[in-house]
Amino acid sequence: MIKKEFKAESKRLLDLMINSIYTHKEIFLRELISNSSDAIDKMYYKALTDEDLTFNKDDYYIKIIADKDSKTLRIVDTGIGMTKKELEDNLGVIAQSGSLAFKKENEIKDGFDIIGQFGVGFYSAFMVADSVTVISKAFGSDEGYKWESTGADGYTIEPYDKEAVGTEIILKLKEDSEDEKYQDFLEEYRLKSIIKKYSDFIRYPIKMDIATSRPKEGTEEEYEDVVEEQIVNSMVPMWRKNKNELTTEDYDNFYSEKRYGFDKPLKHIHISADGAVRYNAILFIPEKMPYDFYTKDYEKGLELYSSGVLIMNKCPDLVPDYFSFVKGMVDSEDLSLNISREMLQHDRQLKIIAKRIKEKIKSELQSLLKTEREKYEDFYKNFGRQLKYGVYSDFGQNKETLQELLLFYSSKEKKMTTLEEYVDRMKEDQKYIYYASGDSVEKIDKMPQTELLSEEGYEILYFTDDVDEFSIRMLGAYKEKEFKSVSSGDLGIEEKDKKEEEVEKQDSKEVFAFMKEALQDKVKDVRPSKRLKNHPVCFATDGELTIEMEKVLNAMPNNQEMKAEKVLEININHDVYKALKEAFDQDKDKLKIYTNVLYNQALLIEGLTINDPVEFTDNICKLMT
Repeated sequence: MIKKEFKAESKRLLDLMINSIYTHKEIFLRELISNSSDAIDKMYYKALTDEDLTFNKDDYYIKIIADKDSKTLRIVDTGIGMTKKELEDNLGVIAQSGSLAFKKENEIKDGFDIIGQFGVGFYSAFMVADSVTVISKAFGSDEGYKWESTGADGYTIEPYDKEAVGTEIILKLKEDSEDEKYQDFLEEYRLKSIIKKYSDFIRYPIKMDIATSRPKEGTEEEYEDVVEEQIVNSMVPMWRKNKNELTTEDYDNFYSEKRYGFDKPLKHIHISADGAVRYNAILFIPEKMPYDFYTKDYEKGLELYSSGVLIMNKCPDLVPDYFSFVKGMVDSEDLSLNISREMLQHDRQLKIIAKRIKEKIKSELQSLLKTEREKYEDFYKNFGRQLKYGVYSDFGQNKETLQELLLFYSSKEKKMTTLEEYVDRMKEDQKYIYYASGDSVEKIDKMPQTELLSEEGYEILYFTDDVDEFSIRMLGAYKEKEFKSVSSGDLGIEEKDKKEEEVEKQDSKEVFAFMKEALQDKVKDVRPSKRLKNHPVCFATDGELTIEMEKVLNAMPNNQEMKAEKVLEININHDVYKALKEAFDQDKDKLKIYTNVLYNQALLIEGLTINDPVEFTDNICKLMT
């Protein structure tokens, strides 16, 4: 018997594949099972095109047999088998796919699914085996053949007396090393877990002899250990079932079985798309935030299947970052995969699927918002921040997608509201969408800066997340209405006529000039306030950076020491202003103390740190004595 050598390029590819292409050695079993499934598919296709053939599904299966004594693993199928020439062509030339050739020769359109089309999956067996033997008898042939190889040195083919049509692959496993436990692939639990992980939805039964315990015949208390042949895969993927056949409980069970989370899903989305790209998907919006959601350990992505075979456990390209909370899976026959089937080529099909999934998630969230508001608000408590990050990130390119999904607390409604609802309620003369930022709704309610707007009946949105203002700045406007902070220098409200305003400015000009000089570069200006009604003092801001944004930026690890352009505003209708004028006329040292105290009060109102607490308390004591 003559040993035939692989071609030079096949040798190099075999070495590369064993050492580099596959990231996990357990993948070998997925590849061999997929090949066996293809072989049965070919028989099924022949039965469809040959009137003399009948395809009895019960006759077709894949069996996995582990023998610890001989350290061999066998994968047996009852598929179409291979002739001597097919063994030579398919296994003698690496990266030549028999499945792909079969598909082309028979002009099989994309509607009929054959998994393996690259022709390298078989050779993944050499990652775990010292030698590989293939015994096969082709449908319609009287002879069987044995193909055998120990790797890159070549292979042999010889006749073999095989009774049944089909293929048997025998792997002589490598000896264990310090780094690898190859003998684990003979353990029942290990084989079952790999099959469940990658090949659970292969459409034909995958059988194994399973050790189990059962009551002895005629007794109820005594048990005996027996070995029973069992089917270890589910076969029919849930996503290929008719939606009308499935209940909410079915989806909840699937969510639990796939370990997408320990909670129950808030909503499920079942997609069956048949068009330019065909795919099925089951997506879930979780009820609760994963404990590691905002950590570097969290991995976004959906499980990706190709024709029921798991290709990627987390495919990040299928969901955008702002929908990274979505769990689930996608199965498609139309994706272009690389030779190891572990990585996707970034092609048109993948982009189309990702785009449609994104649109579907948005559509379902909008539907939840409109029809099940309470549920949506529960969802938003957990994941609203992620949507707002989505508006802010990527230079705002996702703002059109996400702006309708945003919610903020309303000063008027005393509950969460959408931007659309706010704009629909706006007063006829209102120029801006007003907002106030703070640590909590309760604190914002007490902010002096909101007094004028509240008195005039304007609705204010409360921003309590650190990302809120950044998102809104990126949004810019909603339905042509710009956003305006309650601390902004110009609120766009004509409160008094110009003459009265000018008199006030002149009256307080010298007092405030003195105060500004006393504060030096701590504030940009000191001026009379239009917005204060009952409170004596507050900060306003000029420029793009607000005080809340300053706090967020300065709390970051790379402290940027950003400073908002603060303006100290004084309520000239308050008794405090009378004390300021009196001190200006009679005791300028006291006015300096007043100025320092008012400035620090404004800092406290904003939740900012007082630079010199001792000086502040001493000044208060001086005013009390």
